[in-house]
This record gives sequence, structure tokens and C-alpha cells, in this order.
Amino acid sequence: MGNTITEKILMAHTKLKEISAGQLINAKVDIALGNDITAPIAIKEFIKAQGKKVFDKSKIALVLDHFTPNKDISSAQQCKFIREFALEHKITHFYEGGQVGVEHALLPEKGIVLPGDLVIGADSHTCTYGALGAFATGVGSTDLAAVMLTGELWFKVPQSIKFVINGKLPKWVSGKDLILNIIGRIGVDGALYQAMEFTGKTISKLSMADRLSMANMAIEAGAKNGIFPPDEITTQYVESRAKRPYKFYSSDADAVYSDIIEIDASKLEPQVAFPHLPSNVKGVSKAGKVKIDQSLIGSCTNGRIEDLRIAAKIFKKRKASSNVRLIVVPATPFIYKQAMQEGLLEIFLNAGAVISPPSCGACLGGHLGILAEGERAIATTNRNFVGRMGHPKSEVYLASPAIAAASAILGRIASPEEL
Repeated sequence: MGNTITEKILMAHTKLKEISAGQLINAKVDIALGNDITAPIAIKEFIKAQGKKVFDKSKIALVLDHFTPNKDISSAQQCKFIREFALEHKITHFYEGGQVGVEHALLPEKGIVLPGDLVIGADSHTCTYGALGAFATGVGSTDLAAVMLTGELWFKVPQSIKFVINGKLPKWVSGKDLILNIIGRIGVDGALYQAMEFTGKTISKLSMADRLSMANMAIEAGAKNGIFPPDEITTQYVESRAKRPYKFYSSDADAVYSDIIEIDASKLEPQVAFPHLPSNVKGVSKAGKVKIDQSLIGSCTNGRIEDLRIAAKIFKKRKASSNVRLIVVPATPFIYKQAMQEGLLEIFLNAGAVISPPSCGACLGGHLGILAEGERAIATTNRNFVGRMGHPKSEVYLASPAIAAASAILGRIASPEEL
């Protein structure tokens, strides 16, 4: 009996010769991630356990991206606490200020996470790195503390669901639309503690930005991880970034899956997730004329340069509705600079946008884009739970950059085809 790509990566990080779904294992970790919300708890547990030295200063990443630039005294204290720990332990991958980016865009961009890695992060969207052919999953802060101490963590080997996606993507349909459609099909617990493995001819042609967007939202279907078999597109992305060896894994032909789901991508239209679940998905043609107050383009799901280019193409020589607050968030300083050099920021400014520094702030309702009671936002983010971006009586609609841009212009949920 063969193994899935997820099983192979997990096994490679143990001394075991074979593993199977449901088995409890202890595995070595390549990269452990914390941010300005989750890392302080882990550091306190590290200190409580009388930790004197981290297991490997080059295998820990601390990224201060959620409540920064510091929004209040409490967030400033959190960051100061992490900074002192990072300096004391000489953490290689410590990012704040002008170096910080949204963590799940920053780590792949810098080549910190690579194919074949086992990555854990005290943030649920750590599953993003599966786009590179890595096993990546979110954990609690106490688990992060354990890894900082020992370099290892226990895992239950997940079963895998195989998604076979074929067909040419219609105009304006992206990886974000694919993953929203999948979550709409299977529900927010449809892949509970399972690996979501994405394959097929459509996937083989999908850009890395779209793959990162899809893997990012695997957790929204309850998955343990999302993963893409690495290929030539993966090679093109990582070869100039990698500063250490990496390895491509692939599933065996006789690997066992709990389910195999086939999707014809050519029949899809842009998707919108209505409040208050990522699974409450409709095609944009069935969305109706829902008035919006805010459009947010950014986040660890859709804040990459490819996303900004799509939005800028739609905004060129157009303005956002005077009734809509348009917020654009380049996900990293490098993306911000790229967008500036390509003239994208000027297009956004001319459209009436506020351009935010790289931050997770608005996505989690922290700062830089809070919703008031009764307000509606369309966002390229990953969650639309009650109160996710502000007031409990506000609403968040999830969509791609193309739909978020068109909606900002028309003041209601809309497709670029309507412009």
C-alpha cells in the first residue's frame, strides 16, 4: 500500500519506516512560527519550563504582523516582550517595523519555508505553505513553546481527500474562487482533521499565488493541512529563494484516500462567500445587488503582487464609489515596493484607496479597517465569522481581488463584467 504526499513528508521527519492515517507520531520540525499575538504565550511557557536556549535559532520565525504598527500600549508591550526574547536568543528570522510582512506571504517570499518541510505555526493559516509541497499546520501557543524547547512535536497522521480539478479557468476565476467553491461543496467541517490534496490539469497550470491562496483556506474546511504536489512552477518559485536543501515528494499511485472529489473548473464563475461562514458560497451572478460600505484587498490570502495587478487592471481610469471605503494592503514590503515601481499604488490612490502598510489588522478586526454596526465589507480575506472584522452586527463577504475591485467601483457586490 502506497503513501500520500502528506504521509511521506511526516514519515521523513521521524525514524519510522512506515506510517498510516490515524497513527500518533513524534516528528522533527523544520520551521516554527509565532506572531505578535501568539508568540508571547509561547515565550511565557518556554520560560516557565525553564528553557535556557531554543532548539535552533535558525528554525524559529517571529513575525510581528497582527497589531502592528503598534495600535495601542498593550500591543506595544507584546512586541517589546517578543523583541527582547528574539534578541536574547539571536533568532534569525525576526521581523518587525519596515521588515515585517503578513507572515504567510513573508515566509515563502524569503525562502524560509520550502518543499518537503514540516512547518508548524501558532496561527491557523500556517497551512498556506502546503502550496510549496510542504506539510504545514497551525498549532496552539503551548505547542509552539514545546517546539522551541525540543524541535519536535506530536502529530496524528491525517487521512487525505484528493481533489482532482480539470478544465480551463473562465475569465476572472482564480484560485480563490476554486477554494471557495470547494468549501461551499464540502462545508466548514468537510475535511475535518484531514489533508486536502489538490491535483489535476487545472492545478498543474495554476500560479504559485493562486496555490498559496487555496492552501491558505484549507483550514476553513476544517483540514489539518492543504497540499499541492510540487512541480516546475514550484521549482521556478523556490530555486532563487532557497538557501538550504529541499525535497519534492509526491503521492504513490496506490495511496489511500478517504474520498476523491472531481471538479470541472471550466463551469465555474467567480464565487462569493456570504455571512457568516466561508461555506455560504454563491456564484457572483446569484449574489444579488448587495450594497457594501468597505472593500478590502489584501491579507495572507490575496495580498500578493499578482492579486494587486488584477485589482489595478480593473481600477485603471476608474474610481471607487464615494460610498465605499477602499483599503489596499500589500502583504510584504517587497510587494509594496513592486506595486510602487509598477505604478499600481498610483492607480489605487487615483481610485480613492487608502494604502495600508503590510498588516493583518483589518482581516481580524484588529485595526486599520474596523466595521461599524450594520456595515458590510467585501474582502479578499479568509474568514467571515460574526464580528470577524468589527462589530458583531457587521457583515463580511469573501471574494477574489477581481470581485472586490468591481464591487468597490459599483458600490455593491459585482463582477468586472458589469463595468
